[in-house]
Amino acid sequence: MTRHDATQNTRIVLASRPRGEPTADDFRLEQVPLPEPADGQVLLRNRYLSLDPYMRGRMNAGRSYAKPVEIGEVMDGGTVSEVIVSRHPDLQPGDLVLAHGGWQTHAVAQGGTLKRKLDARVAPLTTALGVYGMPGFTAYVGLHEIGKPQAGETVVVAAASGPVGATVGQIAKLQGARAVGIAGGEAKRAYLRDELGFDVALDHRAPDFADQLRAACPDGIDVYFENVGGAVFDAVLPLLNDFARIPVCGLVAHYNDTALPAGPDRMAMLMGQILSRHLTVRGFIQYDFIALYPQFLRDMGAWLTDGKIRYREDLVDGLENAPRALIGLLRGENFGKVVVKL
Repeated sequence: MTRHDATQNTRIVLASRPRGEPTADDFRLEQVPLPEPADGQVLLRNRYLSLDPYMRGRMNAGRSYAKPVEIGEVMDGGTVSEVIVSRHPDLQPGDLVLAHGGWQTHAVAQGGTLKRKLDARVAPLTTALGVYGMPGFTAYVGLHEIGKPQAGETVVVAAASGPVGATVGQIAKLQGARAVGIAGGEAKRAYLRDELGFDVALDHRAPDFADQLRAACPDGIDVYFENVGGAVFDAVLPLLNDFARIPVCGLVAHYNDTALPAGPDRMAMLMGQILSRHLTVRGFIQYDFIALYPQFLRDMGAWLTDGKIRYREDLVDGLENAPRALIGLLRGENFGKVVVKL
């Protein structure tokens, strides 16, 4: 684990833009003097760092929904942080906050942007980076605002053992829908079925996965929460019912692609299916619905307190291990929400 000097900030910066899958050489560990907060700012000691699939997109130079990380800049990421120096009237040393401190041990932030203080007596601090934070909110708004499952409908979710997918399935069950989860491996299938209460859990690696999915959805699919793309979507598409809804949250199967896939152009076929089956397909980023954040905090807080929503975390020890953990996450090697303890 990285040892921290009281006068130094340890950070990981983007050393080069990956071509395909990231490697350790695309990251660089540095130590620099601690930054000084100006008036209205605070100096944070980052205690936990969230790792999420979106980070792969930030490593590219191309146009996206957010500015890419530049070469030499600190890698982007949400953090649970402690205020150690404050020059803002609403924050005091020792306050724990949800921040965007990035891949580093310390960060300076505008005090006015740190609107969520954390209390470990209410929920474990790490949940603010997972089920009780951005991933949980993503699941909540994507399902409520786009998926809109009705009692008795079938909801299928890809990457179902991850922090977004696991939450989607459990909320769907709370609303009376059937939840069909897709994950990789028997351990993840057992977790979805036995611990989270999914009606069916399937392994996308099974040779007969498409046949298994068809058998699991005898009445078709009403909501497909897309986190993956690739072969999973290929199996889902023929099973979509008329007026099915598809919240497109992520496409992790394609994040390391460097070229279009080989084969015929199926865009016309896909558009024809969207038209003839009256499908709703909407890509979204969680902050599209940021006005619902207080409602999410209220509802999710109650569900967690009542034991109606469960979660799993994959804890990584040490900032220096963050690159390896992100590479593993993109390969599907994690089991639960990936959090780095700094």
